[in-house]
Amino acid sequence: MTMTLRLKTRTAALCRTALGAVLGLGLAGAVAFQPAQAFAQAVEAAPAPAAVARAVPRAEGAGPALWVIRDADSTLYLFGTVHVLRPTTAWGSARVDAAFDSADQIWFEISNPDDQAAVMPLIQQYGISPDRPLSSLLTADEMTALNAAAIGAGMTAAQLDPLRPWLASLTLALAPLTRAGYDPASGVELVLKARAEAAGKPILAFETIDQQIGLLAGLPEADQLAFLRSTLESYENATTELDQLVDAWATGDVAGIERLGVTEMRDESQAMYDALLVRRNTDWADQIQTMLAGSGTAFIAVGAAHLAGDDSVQEILEDRGVMATREE
Repeated sequence: MTMTLRLKTRTAALCRTALGAVLGLGLAGAVAFQPAQAFAQAVEAAPAPAAVARAVPRAEGAGPALWVIRDADSTLYLFGTVHVLRPTTAWGSARVDAAFDSADQIWFEISNPDDQAAVMPLIQQYGISPDRPLSSLLTADEMTALNAAAIGAGMTAAQLDPLRPWLASLTLALAPLTRAGYDPASGVELVLKARAEAAGKPILAFETIDQQIGLLAGLPEADQLAFLRSTLESYENATTELDQLVDAWATGDVAGIERLGVTEMRDESQAMYDALLVRRNTDWADQIQTMLAGSGTAFIAVGAAHLAGDDSVQEILEDRGVMATREE
């Protein structure tokens, strides 16, 4: 393998580590709602506008993958999502609509990804550390790369400097995506949340925003810095890589999601993989088994990375004797 090819392969792996985090963390939508400049300011966040139910372009084929778990008195649908999408992304399907309409409850990773009043105090508490700025943690060359990425996002390195590495990483991972037309308001959760509210369906969640921020904020600083470095090295390719992930998701290519958003994360950062996927998938499988002990129909929508790979929610449930069947 030539040096050029090795570098390209390395960059792709790093990019997929960052984007795998975006694909697997509902908090991504909450962060994308707020300009990064505001993270370094102690300001009171205004409530986000109420979500409005919107039509989704219909997928040409079967659309994104959908699974179902059934027992004598329960039906649980599992649907993988992408937290930020272009408004033009075609992912609607009659199959998903029917499953959603039949549900008594709608479950998400977090119930309020658009609630800035909830997220901003947590960002202030866990995402900002002016006493330990990025400039004290990164090399001169890395600070140059940080400034270049920040400028591309309409900021400066000085504005990012007070942020903890995890928040700077997530902010820069999302910045080129929003510039390219990706919008959290078009993300699957907010579309489905608006539908659920319009239909009067109860909305529940596996986690809280506090817990999701804690996942990243609780990572050792070395792992946070590795995440930031990977984001800086892959910044220019972020949109292309997410386009590939979205294409795989929208066409139901679960193997593609695993390859692009899961395997590379695991290979590049076991700590990130364990924190964002394995431990959370295990907890969600516990909660799903509790649902099965009751009765009724639930529609569960979580990041697509959680429903792909050897450590997916479905695989964990199968190991416990609970089968999730893909709906065709």
